[in-house]
Amino acid sequence: MHKHKVAANLLQVLDLGSSIAEQDTLLETARVETSSFTDLLADKVDLVPGTKGSGKTALFRIFVDFLPQHLLQYRKVVIAHGVQKHGDNIFHAFKEQFEELSEDDFVSFWCIYLTSLAHEQFIKGEIYQPYLQSAEAEIERFRRACEHARIPDIRAKKSLREIMAWTLNVLQAWAPRLRYKLPNEAGEVTLDLFGNPTTPHTTKQPGDQPDVPRFVAEIKETLEAVLHKCDLAIWLMIDRLDEVFPRRSELETRALRGLLRAMRLFTSQAIRVKVFLRDDMLEHVVMTDDGFTALTHLTARQADTLRWSPDQILTMLVKRLFADEGLRAYLGVDKARIEASQDYRLACYNMVFPPTVHSGVNQSPTLRWMYNHTMDGKGVVTPRDIIDLVTRAKQMQQDTFNTNPEGESSWLIGPQALLYGLVELSKRRRDTYLKAEFPHLWPNIEKFQGGKSEYSAGALQKLLGKSWRGAAVALVSVGFLRKRDRAGEPTFWVPYLYRKGMELTQGKSD
Repeated sequence: MHKHKVAANLLQVLDLGSSIAEQDTLLETARVETSSFTDLLADKVDLVPGTKGSGKTALFRIFVDFLPQHLLQYRKVVIAHGVQKHGDNIFHAFKEQFEELSEDDFVSFWCIYLTSLAHEQFIKGEIYQPYLQSAEAEIERFRRACEHARIPDIRAKKSLREIMAWTLNVLQAWAPRLRYKLPNEAGEVTLDLFGNPTTPHTTKQPGDQPDVPRFVAEIKETLEAVLHKCDLAIWLMIDRLDEVFPRRSELETRALRGLLRAMRLFTSQAIRVKVFLRDDMLEHVVMTDDGFTALTHLTARQADTLRWSPDQILTMLVKRLFADEGLRAYLGVDKARIEASQDYRLACYNMVFPPTVHSGVNQSPTLRWMYNHTMDGKGVVTPRDIIDLVTRAKQMQQDTFNTNPEGESSWLIGPQALLYGLVELSKRRRDTYLKAEFPHLWPNIEKFQGGKSEYSAGALQKLLGKSWRGAAVALVSVGFLRKRDRAGEPTFWVPYLYRKGMELTQGKSD
């Protein structure tokens, strides 16, 4: 039994880390090596898709914050990376310029941007200078290739914002003119990339810049020569693309399709472009009416969508709980055994939580309850949601213990606290995911408010109207509904994850 006063003090100092990867102080300490991690480390994948909160940015941070020295020393791999910080407004500062770019322009943009990252973080990187000493001639050829492509060498270090501005400036030199046909056969006007009229230009003159693939080929070949001379490879890593461009806009589609095309142009055995992208965004940009040429080349090096099994969730949570030295000492937990044994991790989990959340027979163990109640309609459970639920539960349990400091309990975080954590998680998911991420679907989602948790096809048609089929497909695709077949008839369920936030009651809708 645990004295409430002692337990409250333990919970007060217990830090589970943050569900936001950029703010997570336990990211390295509580690292769980999923198949995506091991495949990325082994250079088997370049495209890493996953649901929001599934750990893409955590994986990105592990590689760019904690592994560069290890990869350089043991794998001869250089890590260079672009957008990283949560809420980074670098790209937003250039929104007007981006609006003027076509998909082809974005292919060029990303190629220049990737070149700039390699130049700034590898060629100018202090930790790589010992490797680069023997490659002076190759570096000079790389710089000449950049100069030929109108990417001059600025010897001073540039920030990411300066790289962005420079990239757009170079792009304007690469493709300075766009032609627009005026309506009603009124002729055409030629503008530069940012909307300024230019003088007529009809024939390509000797000395005009070559097309983009030739630029990229020359830059890539000279960069590969530098890497070969140094016996190195480079991984150019890009994350946080869901915060870069306006969601579900034509601009986002053009930009991301351009990036995926640039990946193929820029990638080689020595140069890898590794992109961390939300699975719904990937599906959206490749499934447009235009299709996506050479999609199989991308998917051949695509990781499985990040998914977490119950065992992986258990490992992640127990590592975070017992990263706290005070809790380990209080419960007599051996940190080394946590790393070595899944059975021991489960035993440690059961020291903190009750056997079940609900009383009665045939109730799921607490770990299974936690997993099932944080699962969305696509069957995905994310570390972010588990951390949020347990953090809220911990806070409530601490307050409860403080109201009765002389009492005793057999668990540190109990059933009522876990139920409270689920309610708060459900509200957060409603507001920050469904409502914020999918405003175009919210009018239909809102119709479920205060209703039931299960719907037949007829009940769904009654609720959503004539276009119910398309609406149902969209709601299933974002995980708000789960489709099942019962006796040959489709039924639609709202997962537990959203029921409290939407104030739903168990049962079928008429």
